[in-house]
Amino acid sequence: MKRLLILIGKIIVRILRLFRRNAGNLPGIILWHLSRHKCCSMFKVDCPIIAITGTNGKTSVTNCIAQLFERSGKNIITNKEGNNLDTGICSLLLRYCDMSGRVKADMLILETDESHVPVVYSQLKLETLVVLDFFRDQLDRNGEMETLIRKIEGFAKTFEGNLILNGDDPNTARIGRQNPNNKNVKYFHAERYAFATDSIFEASEGRFCPFCGKALKYEYYQYSHIGKFICEDCGFGDYEPYITASDIDLEKPVFTAGGVTYSPKQGSIYNVYNMTAVAAVAKLYGIEQNITNGVINEYTVQNGRMETFMLGDRETTLNLAKNPVGANMTLRVMNEMKGEKELLFVLNDNVADGLDVSWIWDINFSVFKNVTRVVTAGTRAYDIAVRIKCSGYDESLITVIPDLDGAVEELAKNAGRKFVIANYTAVQPTRAALKRYIAKNSARSC
Repeated sequence: MKRLLILIGKIIVRILRLFRRNAGNLPGIILWHLSRHKCCSMFKVDCPIIAITGTNGKTSVTNCIAQLFERSGKNIITNKEGNNLDTGICSLLLRYCDMSGRVKADMLILETDESHVPVVYSQLKLETLVVLDFFRDQLDRNGEMETLIRKIEGFAKTFEGNLILNGDDPNTARIGRQNPNNKNVKYFHAERYAFATDSIFEASEGRFCPFCGKALKYEYYQYSHIGKFICEDCGFGDYEPYITASDIDLEKPVFTAGGVTYSPKQGSIYNVYNMTAVAAVAKLYGIEQNITNGVINEYTVQNGRMETFMLGDRETTLNLAKNPVGANMTLRVMNEMKGEKELLFVLNDNVADGLDVSWIWDINFSVFKNVTRVVTAGTRAYDIAVRIKCSGYDESLITVIPDLDGAVEELAKNAGRKFVIANYTAVQPTRAALKRYIAKNSARSC
């Protein structure tokens, strides 16, 4: 029966590729139904598997970890396209398995949706799980954040492989206590950076100890509920970091981890945490230092995650923000940058975004610094404009243009630094609109 299912799956993959489709999910969806919801159980994987999960940062960290092993000469399989549900991982493995279901590779590096970690790795043997963070995200699809955390906690109760956890996120660090017999729990940590705060600055989900219920005491907040915390009653948060980011200077940008200084392309505290997770994996697997340096220092994103465009001489940064923390992080980067700047916020409410856009009320727009104008666009352009106005921002400085091309034209009118925030289904259309503007104005200049 397995051979028949694999044959069916491979035929579907071949047909889709003939029509130049990427076969990202459909083959897996079909096999999911045919296998009675156990589509990943058909594969024989003998090599180590590293999974990366969490609300924000999965794609970047997965790509960096994949590069660590690629540059080390390993034959790896990874889901670069980001199809991170069980059906997407099934579709990926179909492309690389033989007719018996055996997957030949040195490593599998798999971005995995938070809710699907227990699903996928009840069927495939996992060696290392990297958990980056947990924030409220797409509530009408995922439910409350606590639901996702408990799913992974349930998996962790019997997991004895490597756990690499963000020790500065209480929602992530708590997973390390689920299996007292697991001696392979490792935490990464970042020391206070220049813009950290002594009190809560943004929407926060980690205020109470998950074990005794007492309020956590924070030494500092880096962003949202990420920071140095301790429960003074039960000691939750008192751990020895496996690797620590220190000497963080986001203007240069540089930071030190494990005694090595790195100079990443992106200057944000959010990226420092991501790259520290990458450095932790490199340390665990004994990756040569020159390879780790190259990956962390050279990594750039071309998919709308802190991606840079030039609208003439106007440097423009585009970032995906599918939840309040993603938006707040972009605003932090913008505010921490000196000088005047303008913002374009593109908000959609398509099914993949989550039809409920009430999350925009958890974005901290009151922290605007030297933001001289805001343009809003997307299917909910007026909603985000109202939200920004209600934060106290001068409504005369807000321009609403739902059409993306028109909004980009408007943004590019004035000189100066630009930032663009776009949610899930908006980010690729926004990239396309930015590229159209650049192409059109390049042709004019010729």
